[in-house]
Amino acid sequence: MNENETSKIASLDTPYAKEQYRKFQKQHRQLIFKRRRLAVLFAVAAFAAIVMGVQIFNEQRHLSELKEIKTETIAKSAEIDNQVSGLKQDVELLKDENYVAKLARSRFYYSKEDELIFVLPDSANTHTDKQAAEK
Repeated sequence: MNENETSKIASLDTPYAKEQYRKFQKQHRQLIFKRRRLAVLFAVAAFAAIVMGVQIFNEQRHLSELKEIKTETIAKSAEIDNQVSGLKQDVELLKDENYVAKLARSRFYYSKEDELIFVLPDSANTHTDKQAAEK
């Protein structure tokens, strides 16, 4: 529109026109308020979603760490169970008098009456190697 055409338009100063203009302004303010309220609602929802997402991510990471610890613990438990079963077998063997006597003769060079012990160089090294391995 030209400047001439816009100058030809004038508003009426009647009470009806003023009332309609106030209604229009009120509707316009309500529309702006609704848009702002909706924007704030979306911002809060986005913030909540981000916070929950971060928490879920951290919990997943923590859960995977706990699963790793669980697998390590299960492996250690199995190893310890094997050691316990081996020690139980040793205890059962130590209850046998013949085994204890044989063990004492081989480790500490005890002998029966009228028995001779011959220590050979290779067997002495083997004997000390076995003791070192046991310790």
